[in-house]
Amino acid sequence: MNYLDHAATTPIHPEVQKAIFEAMNHFGNPSSLYKIGRLEKKVLADCKQVIKDELHAENSDSIIFTASGSEANNLAIKSIIAEFFEEKGHLITSNIEHPSVRKVFEWAETQGFDVTYLPVNEEGLLSADEVAAALRPDTRLVSIMTVNNEVGSMQPIKEVGEVLVKHTARFHTDAVQAFGQEALDVSELQVDYLSASGHKINAPKGIGFLYKKSSAPLLPLIAGGGQEEGLRAGTENMPYIVGLTEAIKQMAARRPEQTTLNKELLAYLQEQLTANGISFEMNGYSESNSSHVCNLWLKGLKASQLIILSDLKDVMISAGSACSAGSLKPSPVLTALFGEESERLQESVRISFGLGSKREDIDEFIAIVKNLAKRQK
Repeated sequence: MNYLDHAATTPIHPEVQKAIFEAMNHFGNPSSLYKIGRLEKKVLADCKQVIKDELHAENSDSIIFTASGSEANNLAIKSIIAEFFEEKGHLITSNIEHPSVRKVFEWAETQGFDVTYLPVNEEGLLSADEVAAALRPDTRLVSIMTVNNEVGSMQPIKEVGEVLVKHTARFHTDAVQAFGQEALDVSELQVDYLSASGHKINAPKGIGFLYKKSSAPLLPLIAGGGQEEGLRAGTENMPYIVGLTEAIKQMAARRPEQTTLNKELLAYLQEQLTANGISFEMNGYSESNSSHVCNLWLKGLKASQLIILSDLKDVMISAGSACSAGSLKPSPVLTALFGEESERLQESVRISFGLGSKREDIDEFIAIVKNLAKRQK
């Protein structure tokens, strides 16, 4: 198998598997008062400390474990909507956000909130000046993703944070595609909320977290027994929390090496496409892009056909977000970048690198592209 879709999900790291299986031997409930419960509560606190250290967060700041990045996004955004539900007001986001952000903003509009969807340029970027220009006295929340999941564009989160310092609006970033891949410092970024997911960094599906600045409001989506400081009810999934923590450690340790490898693989991919006479362009690309995601416009080659041929050869690629239930509808991100009539929408695929990626994966992909190009001619 040649796996080139790490932005969709990632293989579980062997050390993460070991940590999870070991954690399953300790079945105590962290909310219990007897010894095995207290031991699990200590493990829970230690796991949160690892995340706080990775984010350079203060000890007083909160980490709330969730079942996914999508839940973390909903928890942050709906908290602000709930806080201002009677007053309403204004919200700001971009037009290339993940569906778990975009759909919440669309729902907020039906409830009487005004929403500004900031456009991005053809490199998939917006500017802090655009955010500043869109601000109103009644702006309640700005939510901008750190790294786009389809084209890899990295937004100027630090600069946006600086714009918002003197404004009352809260600042949320969906960092699902950035956390672990990039070194993030929440105090430097000046965000109030940050969402992340385990299955993007070689932990299992079904675990994520929301970072919350200590002064930021948060209202629980799930009511119950008061776990997670009363902000997310339900007994904590300790094996997966331990697995996520181990994945963070592994990711942080190999980040420089993995980043270098990702860049080498991207350069090799471009070299091989050029050497084989394949006409292509990079979608939403700039020098600031995250190294692990690239989006290719393969001119004249239908993405749907390429995905089918790749699947037959056990080469895994995608045409956009994997969070759209297997849909091959035109990518809303590419639509936002290039318009509804652009040929790119039907002729673009996403390639993303990660643990275990190698040149041979690209060689297999190039062979498939060459074959399709010959058939088209």
